[in-house]
Amino acid sequence: MPQLPDTTRRHFLTSLSALGVGSTLLPGVLLANAEAAGSPTVTATMIKDAAAIAGLTFSDEEIAAMVKAVNQDHDRYAIVHAAQIPNDVAPPFYFSPLVPGMKIERPTTPLRFSPSSTRPRPANLEEVAFWPVTALADLLRTRAVTSEELTKMFLSRLHRLNEKLNCVVTFLDDLALAQARQADAEIAAGNYRGPLHGVPWGAKDIISVKGYKTTWGSGAYKDQTFDYDATVVELLRDAGAVLIAKLTTGELAGGDVWFGGRTNNPWKLDVGASGSSAGPGSATGAGCVPFAIGTETSGSILGPSARCGVTGLRPTFGRVSRRGVMALSWTQDRLGPMCRYVEDCAVVMSAISRPDGQDLAVTELPFHWDATRDFKKLRVGFVEEAFADKDRNPEWIANDAATLAQLRALGVTLIPLKVPVFPELDTISFTVESAVFFDELIRTDRYRQLTVKARGERYRVARLVPAVEYLQSQRLRSVLMAKLAAATAEVDVYVAPYGSGRIDPPPAPGAPTPPLNATQRHTTMANLACYPAVALPNGFTTAGTPSSIAFYARPYGEAALLTLAKAYQDATNFNLKQPPL
Repeated sequence: MPQLPDTTRRHFLTSLSALGVGSTLLPGVLLANAEAAGSPTVTATMIKDAAAIAGLTFSDEEIAAMVKAVNQDHDRYAIVHAAQIPNDVAPPFYFSPLVPGMKIERPTTPLRFSPSSTRPRPANLEEVAFWPVTALADLLRTRAVTSEELTKMFLSRLHRLNEKLNCVVTFLDDLALAQARQADAEIAAGNYRGPLHGVPWGAKDIISVKGYKTTWGSGAYKDQTFDYDATVVELLRDAGAVLIAKLTTGELAGGDVWFGGRTNNPWKLDVGASGSSAGPGSATGAGCVPFAIGTETSGSILGPSARCGVTGLRPTFGRVSRRGVMALSWTQDRLGPMCRYVEDCAVVMSAISRPDGQDLAVTELPFHWDATRDFKKLRVGFVEEAFADKDRNPEWIANDAATLAQLRALGVTLIPLKVPVFPELDTISFTVESAVFFDELIRTDRYRQLTVKARGERYRVARLVPAVEYLQSQRLRSVLMAKLAAATAEVDVYVAPYGSGRIDPPPAPGAPTPPLNATQRHTTMANLACYPAVALPNGFTTAGTPSSIAFYARPYGEAALLTLAKAYQDATNFNLKQPPL
């Protein structure tokens, strides 16, 4: 091989493609063979080896015909690799959670929240740390408390408890106090913007805030800044909300470990907060912020909500703009509120669920909330076989059964639903899309700065997935969505276990992975279909940690979903218990 500069040589070796006919396959064996051959030319032997990794076999004649085309394509790959593509540029195709024949609600009624609580201001302001956003809004609107006072109290609490929780990447004290004083001046002048005006909040640290670090939780990006605010930050600022902190995310939106360590569960500090919205879950569960914005690709809102005793809403795909937010999957990523009360989720959604002209996947369908809606008129289902799973934590099983009993006691008739059996496609879908977003990271030495090295391995492995198989998996995803739509066609909302998982040990090395139980199968399918869901506490274990239940709806059914969840939450009040910090 000609002597090239190391960076050029590495760039070449990692940009070879085994199959030039529409494939993302990039096997290590092909790269090793290219080095050994002493030439940048891809040979017939390399293509044969690469095809074997993809599970394909071609005749010698077919491979000979492919050699020229594969080598010609390298010029095109070089052009793509040399391009500096901004973070916010998505592929020019957009996923829809709707399937043919699916009808969605198009309400025209105005927003209608619950009546004011008229709670008096307590002598010790920190007593409001666990109050609902709607109650804080009443204090601010009536000027019983100023936004500056409220902001200072939450900042003080966040600074103090962060030593235990490790849930903050960047404190935004100066920005927060400036926004709070502006809110106070506007409210005093009679320019009240609505129920979020003057209310503090926290943002997961994959959401860009102009002029402040947005680290994505990774040692590879810990000094990264952007010169613009994410749309969700702009919308909440327009609503008058006060941003007080960038909250931790698991590295590159995976897990609860970031470059600063592990984010802890406020109910049990010796375990993690779970999911990648770990900081929002931990801070909200601990009463350090009234609400936070998390993101989810595959469980990162629902998981930390379940672990931390939080009420977290994963909206339908396309409800909230993702502009200014790190991507994991352009066909699965969603942003949503993590609160302690169901109606608070509705308050936040009313501010952030709207198109911005930037994220073209966002629908024009407005979000409507009517707190007076009669939940007894909803058709409610339950995933019968999931509640029958016995390989789950027994205490969660008991709490889930009690949830069904409580719903029946409220007058709800539960319709049994059966989850379709379908192959798991989750890994193929979002791992490939993640590898695209982090392509520059993996093609350079920058990946060595990752805190969790296995993340780099995952994205390298994704290079071995042929484009044909990726697109075929998306077609199968369409079939999956149609089957789930048919299974849930007769209900408005349904309930299913969430987060209780298996209790059997992991398989021994080399042993086959056990099949998914009904709970896991439904969780995966509902996520791939991008159904909205809300996770909320439904009891506690003998260890004092919360268990959680999930309510689901078909696409764009958030209003009905939250209506039933609020009725259940108001009847049980599990969300009122506070962690022993």
